[in-house]
Amino acid sequence: MKKLITSGLIAASLTMAGCASIISGSTQTLTFKSVPDEASISITNKAGEKVHTGITPATVTLKRGTGYFKPAAYEVTFKKDGYQTKTVQVTGTVNGWYVANIIFGGLIGLLIVDPATGAMYTLNPSDVNAVLDANQTTAAQKNEQSLTVMLVKDIPVDMMQRAKLITTL
Repeated sequence: MKKLITSGLIAASLTMAGCASIISGSTQTLTFKSVPDEASISITNKAGEKVHTGITPATVTLKRGTGYFKPAAYEVTFKKDGYQTKTVQVTGTVNGWYVANIIFGGLIGLLIVDPATGAMYTLNPSDVNAVLDANQTTAAQKNEQSLTVMLVKDIPVDMMQRAKLITTL
C-alpha cells in the first residue's frame, strides 16, 4: 500500500507540472543600463505594442512567451539628447529546464504547461547594456566660427578670385 501511494505521488508530480514553469516561471526580470545613464528606453513587443517606457538604469519584468510554442521578442530603443539612438533586440530561446521534462518524463509539462505559459523560453540577453555614441556636430551646426584648411587646388574658382595674397616668400 505504501509503495502504491508513493508511486502515485511521484507519477502525479512528474506529469502535472512543467520543469521550466516550476523553476523559471512565465516572466523574466531584465536590467537595462546605458552609458551615459538616464537615457530614455522604450520596449516594444513583436506586435508593435509598447510594453514599457522609462529611464536607465531600469529593471523590467517581461513575459517569456506570447502564446502556445511562441517565444517573446522585444525591441528596446535607447534615446538621449546629444547621442545617437540605439536599438537592441531581446529574443526568447529554449530554456534548459524545458529539456528536463524529457528526462523526468513530464509529458504534460513538455507539451502543455511550459509551452502555454511561455516558461519554456529564456529572454536573451538578460542584462542589456547600451553604449550610446555622441552625435557628431560641426561648428557650422552650432553657429560657431570654424577654420577649414584646404589645398589651393581644392578651392573653388569663384572663391579664389576673391582671395587676397597675404604674403610671398
